[in-house]
Amino acid sequence: MDGEYTNNSPRPHKPKPFAPADFEVFAGGVDPSRVSEAAHMAAHALVHHGRGADDPDVTRRLVELADQQGLEAIAEMWAESPARSLPGALWRLYALRAATQQNPERIASYFASGKEVAQVSKVVAGVAEPPGAVEMATMADTILSGAFEGDFDVALERFAAFCRVVALGQANHADDAELANGPHASKLTRNSHQLIKTAEDLEHAAESWRRGELD
Repeated sequence: MDGEYTNNSPRPHKPKPFAPADFEVFAGGVDPSRVSEAAHMAAHALVHHGRGADDPDVTRRLVELADQQGLEAIAEMWAESPARSLPGALWRLYALRAATQQNPERIASYFASGKEVAQVSKVVAGVAEPPGAVEMATMADTILSGAFEGDFDVALERFAAFCRVVALGQANHADDAELANGPHASKLTRNSHQLIKTAEDLEHAAESWRRGELD
């Protein structure tokens, strides 16, 4: 990741690949408890509206929400929510899709590098073979669609599996780059560790959803 999380420096930014937990957010002067309440209400409304509509057009609009409103708008709503909460989980789904759509070629390279070691995660993620740029972008849209028209916990687990495969691929690339480009290798290693943490958060959220406890 190139940026530090900053709570006192509101400024525009571009989405950064593979760092949903570190996307900068806009600082606000409102009561944090009110912000948290609004984030949870918005997340519940979005998920239940999508799952109750049974309408492909509604699902498509929800999947493309960040494209239409900007990822910054999604970040303002949910990026500061706890990782293992409904708004926190939704933020990670949208941020991962955005990162995938932003650079599908690079992500395909990481996925291809990690998939032979993480066979189970590769199957759970459900990426078509061979995993090229188009397949990555399609997978991201399909998983996010499943959050609104399928089993929400399955969508969380599929993106978690995707994170684990890509994290292994990044670790492999870091090993290959270590001698030639140490700083780049260190960055890849940090990103890999962060993706594993994201995967763990999504898996925990999926378990909480099945128990009816994801709030």
